[in-house]
Amino acid sequence: MISEPIFDNTEIAFSLKSDSQLERAYFLFKMISIEPLVKIGTAATNFAIKAHLPIEGLIRSTVFDHFCGGVNEEDCLPVIDKMYETGVSSVLDYSVEGKENDKEFDAAMTMTLKIMDFAKEKKSMPIAVFKPTGFGRLKLFQKIGSGVPLTDQEKEEWQKVVNRYDAVCKKGKEHNIEVLIDAEESWMQDASDILVREMMQKYNTQKPIVYNTLQMYRTDRLDFLKKEHQLAKEKGYFLGMKLVRGAYLEKENERAKEKGYPTPMCKSKLETDTNFNNAVAYMLDNLKDMSIFIGSHNEDSSYFAMQMMAEKGLKNNDDRVWFGQLYGMSDHISFNLASKGYNVAKYIPFGPVRDVMPYLIRRAEENTSVAGQTGRELSLLTKEKQRRKLL
Repeated sequence: MISEPIFDNTEIAFSLKSDSQLERAYFLFKMISIEPLVKIGTAATNFAIKAHLPIEGLIRSTVFDHFCGGVNEEDCLPVIDKMYETGVSSVLDYSVEGKENDKEFDAAMTMTLKIMDFAKEKKSMPIAVFKPTGFGRLKLFQKIGSGVPLTDQEKEEWQKVVNRYDAVCKKGKEHNIEVLIDAEESWMQDASDILVREMMQKYNTQKPIVYNTLQMYRTDRLDFLKKEHQLAKEKGYFLGMKLVRGAYLEKENERAKEKGYPTPMCKSKLETDTNFNNAVAYMLDNLKDMSIFIGSHNEDSSYFAMQMMAEKGLKNNDDRVWFGQLYGMSDHISFNLASKGYNVAKYIPFGPVRDVMPYLIRRAEENTSVAGQTGRELSLLTKEKQRRKLL
């Protein structure tokens, strides 16, 4: 049983941070906590990038180095090795977004395959990841999901998307590396869900290799999970699911309002939290058929999963259960979980500074909008600064 809170231990949480890195983290979260400043900073950064102003050095030494592992995979190696010494694995995430043509999609696939070859001999990198719109156009996913017939050219284009998914999932099976496929906007998700299901049926025959992602701020995802489970049992394959709360809330609500359809989003954070925990409970109840990746920065949900594992007599390091957080965030969850022997992986974004900026801007905005998150980071950083007598 979970007898005591573990997430307040800042010595373990920030053990890998030097004093200067701790100060930088405090400064960044202090800035992010001021909403008008984030809006001004975002607008100024977007302008500077479009105007090709020389701001890479400034971004690199502040926000980039805090939230990203480097500009290429070799850059990330010191971070990967250092974290693995504390029991935290790494998921290298090539965080280049918003591409639109086959050349760029092929480049993203090639990079993902390269990372998997890179990870093959490293126990510290048991998981790979990609975004659907890294491998194909959002509007193509949307068209397929809405059931509109494709032109011959679009059919060809879609086959290339299928081939990219397949190449990565096949390599996952060959190298025994789990492949997490991210979720994006609800209006493109149906097509990706269908494709991921096909990949699971093909490659999850002995155990989960391919994982879909469920954004639990959507009201329909728990039912979707249960239906996918039934289908997997009928067809004789294992289910892999990453659970997250979701990252496009405002965008989803705005589009629903604009287009005049009911929002697919939960009405409150409490409803989302309940939905998330219900999905965790369902999956932990059915581990014989599936594996779960709990992607959460929420302490209560982490404690909930830990408690349930203890009640079921599951080992902390049961290989069907993983916890995950983003690099640069919630170190108090990641490193304290790892110190208790749980399977933990940090998502480590990397890529050219300019290309990764949309990701970084989203992180800053997300931290500003999630009530209490930035405040919690700051209070823990303050506590550690006091422990080290830096205040």
